[in-house]
Amino acid sequence: MSAAPQLFGAFPDTSGVRFTAQSQTASRIWVSLFDHDGNHEAERLAMQPAGDGVHTLFVEGLLAGARYGLRADGDYDPDRGLWFDPDRLLADPYAVRIDRPYAYDARLAAPRGAGGDTAPLMPKAIVTELPPALAAKPSLLTPGGLVYEAHVRALTIRHPDIPETLRGTVAALAHPAIIEHLQKLGVSAVELMPVVAWIDERHLPPLGLRNAWGYNPVTFKPLDPRLAPGGIVELRDTVAALHHAGIAVVLDLVFNHTGESDRLGPTLSLRGLDNESFYRHMPDNPGVLVNDTGTGNTIACDSRPAAMLILDALHHFVLYAGIDGFRFDLATVLGRTGHGFDAKAPLLHAIIADPVLAGRVLIAEPWDVGQGGYQLGNFPPPFLEWNDHFRDDVRRFWRGDGGMIGALATRLAGSSDVFLREGQPTTRSVNFIAAHDGLTLADLTSHERKHNEANGENNRDGHDENLSWNNGVEGDTSDAAIVEARKRDRRALLSTLFASRGTIMLTAGDEFGHSQHGNNNAYAQDNEVTWLDWQGRDLDLQAHAETLGAFRARWRARLGADTRFLDGKLLTGGLRDVEWLSEAGYLLDATAWEQPDRHRLTMVLASPDGGRIAILINGDRRAGIFAVPARQGLRWSVAAGTERDIARRLDDGGLLIAGRSVVYLSEEAETPA
Repeated sequence: MSAAPQLFGAFPDTSGVRFTAQSQTASRIWVSLFDHDGNHEAERLAMQPAGDGVHTLFVEGLLAGARYGLRADGDYDPDRGLWFDPDRLLADPYAVRIDRPYAYDARLAAPRGAGGDTAPLMPKAIVTELPPALAAKPSLLTPGGLVYEAHVRALTIRHPDIPETLRGTVAALAHPAIIEHLQKLGVSAVELMPVVAWIDERHLPPLGLRNAWGYNPVTFKPLDPRLAPGGIVELRDTVAALHHAGIAVVLDLVFNHTGESDRLGPTLSLRGLDNESFYRHMPDNPGVLVNDTGTGNTIACDSRPAAMLILDALHHFVLYAGIDGFRFDLATVLGRTGHGFDAKAPLLHAIIADPVLAGRVLIAEPWDVGQGGYQLGNFPPPFLEWNDHFRDDVRRFWRGDGGMIGALATRLAGSSDVFLREGQPTTRSVNFIAAHDGLTLADLTSHERKHNEANGENNRDGHDENLSWNNGVEGDTSDAAIVEARKRDRRALLSTLFASRGTIMLTAGDEFGHSQHGNNNAYAQDNEVTWLDWQGRDLDLQAHAETLGAFRARWRARLGADTRFLDGKLLTGGLRDVEWLSEAGYLLDATAWEQPDRHRLTMVLASPDGGRIAILINGDRRAGIFAVPARQGLRWSVAAGTERDIARRLDDGGLLIAGRSVVYLSEEAETPA
């Protein structure tokens, strides 16, 4: 497969290196070449204008491995959106590798004529000869699978079986201990939180904190040297190892803003090279940045330079690392034009139509914080979308809110109220109960309130309403009854997630009770708050999650196209794809659906081959008797791993289900006496 043409960046060949950059407003652009350590500027060479804002330079005899940066000159007038300053060494927007991590320094934000040359403060891009492009292969993740959201460092830094030299790196994901864990859970794809190089927000260093999540990139392709010291080859090798194990890799990418932040932020790359083209500004005031992201700036994704840069980054990870798909942070920004969000926006259309990206899984976080930013259900197919309606309604149900049976059924059935469109019979929902942003699944059951004091913002940051509960005591407790209640709630939450129609997402650590002690915005906690404690994990909960994963995988294999909305449609053989029953085994009528105090529900699913399973949901705090009518010659068998929530088996075949519990049943042929 031939690589897509790359117009900008540094391209080595046998005789030298070709540098190409673009700026619609710069009067001059230079390439600064540095020594091998990247500490001393050896040469500053002027690029030549080539028309249409393109500047180019060929340096004969230069080799791959050379360190470089860009500088640009032109008007300096921030009130007009112009920030040119030759003293600012700029990261090449198309660089593929850097020699060190970014580090915030106030001098990076100094006005022109102050602060001096920033070259000593900046990483240097490395001229890189990329490996051969990989042949296109179908993504190993298909809608309906299990996505495992993880941060490379937090997942692996404390794993006792991983060699210390590998812990915290992309390469650690290929270790057999990690792969075995993922396979036992039935993971279809690992969704990696940002691995592209980022910079700390300026308020963190004075607090002694640093960005732990990575949602603050400078440019879009270089991997952070702390996570991937081997660069794109390290990612490529790790993806190959996971593919060999049948596991896809999805990258969480941030194309909505950069770490240059607001007007008080540092000048690192796009601002100093072509601020007007890359960022969105107020129409009547070019000196004011639009802040649809809450981070100080917003990428102008409808501009040609920004769209080209984003598509180039996507191509890079597909062609040279074999990535199966992408999750787009604050994805509404990708569809913003000068008139607001447009599902037919140029960039969204370009991503869908791009031949290099064909067959890649696309997942949108369908909101930003700007006007009209909440766009759940409005992204064009084939985009899958994070479904916060699922998250919130499932939390409300298990918190004990009244009148939630109908909402719960709608979420379990694929959220047709959100995703049903004419001619689209399948759901695009990504169902989740907890994500990196918010309380962990364990903390949902042990904290009614957020506890973000460690973030240094007096607990003002993070969402105030988490739809959580604490079972009687806030935080840690030695009360055996409360501990057991929390464990039961966690099993029930996982069981609900794994029973739902659509793609499901599990955040790393939720399968074994990882707690952040109530911190629901742990982006600045690069420490034991976010690092998974493999030796202290809840092995019983992990075993429960593994059982659910195996059960879901077997059932998916029987269902075939298992992302079709559940709506009671008649299948071959006279069964319906779903039936909603009371605990007594009767179809729920309108009156039962509307009962505000109803917290019990049975979902019976049928497959095209005539098989059935039943999910018994007891959201009441009291135990309850459940009965599910069996067909002649068949009986209901309790799925392995969910027996513990059965308080008693009754002589008539009914089951006394413990309060706050979920039990899975499968219909099997009766065993001859």
